[in-house]
Amino acid sequence: MQLEIITPDKKIFEGEVSEASFPGAEGSFQVLKNHAPIISGLAKGKVSFTDAKGKHVMIVDGGVVEVKDNHIIVLAEKVIL
Repeated sequence: MQLEIITPDKKIFEGEVSEASFPGAEGSFQVLKNHAPIISGLAKGKVSFTDAKGKHVMIVDGGVVEVKDNHIIVLAEKVIL
C-alpha cells in the first residue's frame, strides 16, 4: 500500500507500507492491504505504520485520512515525530 502523510507545511512521509493504524474520531483502526474505501476524521493521537525499515510512530494533532485502492492519504493538522 502507498501511504502519504501531509501537513499544511510539508509532506512528512511517502512510501510503501504493509499496515497502518490511525486514531479515528470514533476510535482507533488499522488498515491492511485491500481495505475497503473509507474517509475518517482523525483525533489527536498516534499514527503508526510499518515499512521496509520497520515500525514508525508519530503523533498527529487531528486531520483526515482517506483509504482507496491501496492508497492512503493522511492530511494532518500537525505532526510530532
